[in-house]
Amino acid sequence: MTGPVGAILPDGKRLHLQHGPIDLIIDADGRRDAVHRAYAAAAERFATVLEELVIELPQLRQACPVEGARFAGPVARRMEAAVRPYARDHFVTPMAAVAGAVADEILEAMVVATPLDRAYVNDGGDIALHLTPTRQFDLAVEQENGHGRHGRVRIIAADPIRGVATSGRGGRSLSLGIADAVTVLARDAAAADAAATLIANAVDLPDNPAVERVPALDADPDSDLGSRMVVVDCAPISAAEIDMALARGLAAAEAMRRARLIVSAALFLQGESRTLGPIARIAKEAVDA
Repeated sequence: MTGPVGAILPDGKRLHLQHGPIDLIIDADGRRDAVHRAYAAAAERFATVLEELVIELPQLRQACPVEGARFAGPVARRMEAAVRPYARDHFVTPMAAVAGAVADEILEAMVVATPLDRAYVNDGGDIALHLTPTRQFDLAVEQENGHGRHGRVRIIAADPIRGVATSGRGGRSLSLGIADAVTVLARDAAAADAAATLIANAVDLPDNPAVERVPALDADPDSDLGSRMVVVDCAPISAAEIDMALARGLAAAEAMRRARLIVSAALFLQGESRTLGPIARIAKEAVDA
């Protein structure tokens, strides 16, 4: 495996960092010298992130115990903290929060290094945010699998939201559910990542013949899901079935919001959507788009 690489993108503003499966797009606003320091800090911290994760990978791929697990690396600790609230009732490994945790770690290195007006670290769609009181972040929320409907939500500094994540069977990871996409807003990217994974798993129709499943290791020999059955296809289903599957996911999201684990969520399946929390204001835009 080659080492980490980084470059300023053609727009002359954003930084691209890549190492193995980790691919980050970073943007920062502030004084020019501050942005330079922030990007240098991001690159320096990024240099060892993948190596740190690989060292603890066998344990990171195991189910998180209810009492938590001890990890040496700061990214691994972020991952474990994000999934631990779900360990009692769900099979979940710290890998469910890896992308968000990496984004959080790199963003923290930037804002500790220098004052910034606004910054984000985007790890494959899982985003960690930094906002000062006068700044905001506009987010496009889209369905996957070709449905194309989308809406926009604006995050302001006063919102208790500094992380965004999307999961579902159209994403980069395997899913136990049939959601095209689930987008979650939470206090940080790791928390959003873990929640989006589990809500997407909950959007499901167990034993429905329209849903094709295979053992996770057949789809990806490196999967942390082992022999659990993951969804590889879902044929068109009825409106009633869509409603039933989305209701399952929405119930999971509501429970997370009541427990203050997330702030908001949007769930998408075959042209239909369900939302809760501040993100609900995208619902009409998503239908009309």
